[in-house]
Amino acid sequence: MNDRWYKSSYSSNHGGNCVECRTDSGTVDVRDTQHRSAGHLSFPTTEWSAFLADVRTDNL
Repeated sequence: MNDRWYKSSYSSNHGGNCVECRTDSGTVDVRDTQHRSAGHLSFPTTEWSAFLADVRTDNL
């Protein structure tokens, strides 16, 4: 498993809504930067990609 988490480029250093992601063998894990100990959510890579495409095109 990839233990390296990547902070969203939209997250700031001033608090607020920050998320981190990591990838592993067909899944994407997502967690709240401020509450890392609360765990994470896992999504299949294809579903995560579709979600991001919808966000980018404002289809939500």
